[in-house]
Amino acid sequence: MMGDQEDYDVEYVDNYGYPIHEGDLHGYNAGGYKLTEAMQSTLVFLKKAIQEGTLFEIQNIYENNLAKLMEQHSKVMPPPNSKEMAHILDDHIFMILYKELYYRQIYARGSPKIDERFESYYNYCALFNYILSTDGPVALVLPNQWLWELIDEFIYQFQSFSQYRSNLSKKSPDEIELLNTNPKIWNVHSVLNVLHSLVDKSNINLQLEVYTQGGDPDSVAGEFGQHPLYKMLGYFSLVGLLRLHSLLGDYYQAVKVLENLELNKKSLYSRVPACQITTYYYVGFAYLMMRRYADSIRTFSNILVYIQRTKHLFPTRTYQGDQINKQTDKMYALLAICLTLHPQRIDESILSHLKDKHGEQMNKMQRGDKAVFAEIFSVACPKFLNPVPPPLNAATLENKETRNYAKEPLQQQLNVFLSEVEGQLMIPTIRSFLKLYTTMPVSKLASFLEDSDVKTRNFHCHLLSFKHKMKNVVWTKGSSSLDGEFQSGSDVDFFIDRDMIHIADTKVARRYGDFYIRQYHKFEELYRTLSGLQM
Repeated sequence: MMGDQEDYDVEYVDNYGYPIHEGDLHGYNAGGYKLTEAMQSTLVFLKKAIQEGTLFEIQNIYENNLAKLMEQHSKVMPPPNSKEMAHILDDHIFMILYKELYYRQIYARGSPKIDERFESYYNYCALFNYILSTDGPVALVLPNQWLWELIDEFIYQFQSFSQYRSNLSKKSPDEIELLNTNPKIWNVHSVLNVLHSLVDKSNINLQLEVYTQGGDPDSVAGEFGQHPLYKMLGYFSLVGLLRLHSLLGDYYQAVKVLENLELNKKSLYSRVPACQITTYYYVGFAYLMMRRYADSIRTFSNILVYIQRTKHLFPTRTYQGDQINKQTDKMYALLAICLTLHPQRIDESILSHLKDKHGEQMNKMQRGDKAVFAEIFSVACPKFLNPVPPPLNAATLENKETRNYAKEPLQQQLNVFLSEVEGQLMIPTIRSFLKLYTTMPVSKLASFLEDSDVKTRNFHCHLLSFKHKMKNVVWTKGSSSLDGEFQSGSDVDFFIDRDMIHIADTKVARRYGDFYIRQYHKFEELYRTLSGLQM
């Protein structure tokens, strides 16, 4: 699907020769639009703040005033080329930023037209060319929330176009012609190129590596990496690559792009809740598909506890707030799958909420109901993409049964997941019987399961499968999320001597003394710190 990072140009330049259109393509009567005084004054103040580089003012306007106005004008936000906007959009970079917000609203309304999809792509080309095709850092300051939403929306629009492009039903001849003559628009390579270019330009991987080792990131950041715009765009692009590779089904590469980022420690870079939650969602899902259930449970549990404690700080009634809520629901659903396949102890508050939401479904999955596994997976998984769009030839278009290729990636990933589930359906039942005995004949255990058509002669295969499936790679230490050691996730272990099963309980008794000793040392350290303070 993709080569090494060196395969991508350091500078992103759109050489496709597409003109940047500025006509009214959205069915609005630009001349008939009445620009409200509130919207006009907000945009004027925002332009001035961006030109002067006053970060606090930009952040306040973007996250408060503008967010409310965009919600109010969600259906009639002023088109960039309307007469009322001419005196406001007389600055090149501000026009690009406004267009990005405008097309974001178009997508939020749903079902953008093909020319709107093209126009938004052209605008992103202009924005990233402005940032990347320069000898020195550009004089642009934007808040972290805005920078994250730029990258997040960029990938979302690529995802939306890929699904639109893969559904060949109800395409008009004009749409087919446009798609045929513009094969590079929203091409996966151009999206990867942008993200890798931002990562390279910012030296963010080197910065994270030095930061993890306790050093000063600025010592390796370089001229661009020291600039907050490039540093944070580079960081958010890593999360974007995690998301993109997950959408394409390359889970190893998805986690690998974050090898210099320690998810298990608080970072100065994780200042945007939506970014942090997105990171944990895709890492947790990648772990699930890689059969690293313990790591997936740990990842989902950590972020869900964080969400429980800080949800009052999240934005409400905004698309980012809605996105956080949707991802939270998806993570609870995926956690239910993980705990069914790999039971273990988790935070009590998370477990209580999980049982309220998915208790009945978990019971059905524990009884081996594959339909429930498929249902939860289909709802909670990412919207997978095909990196290679279907051909727009006559044979493909005439075949009505296969004209919607957008569903194929989901079906492929679902089949992979269900094949793994199929191999584990017997495990919960076998575990429940093993817990009741210290020794028992293989034939006796097989007879308990005779309703499942399990025969004694092949029951050894199920016991070996139990051994194999319960041993997974688990992260223990190190910055890379791919690191780990093989550990058994079962609370019972056994060995077979001829036809006799010998069972041992592997659950280790809790050592309360160690807990109190650790708390004592923490208190002692706190006492020394407070004693040294000058009052």
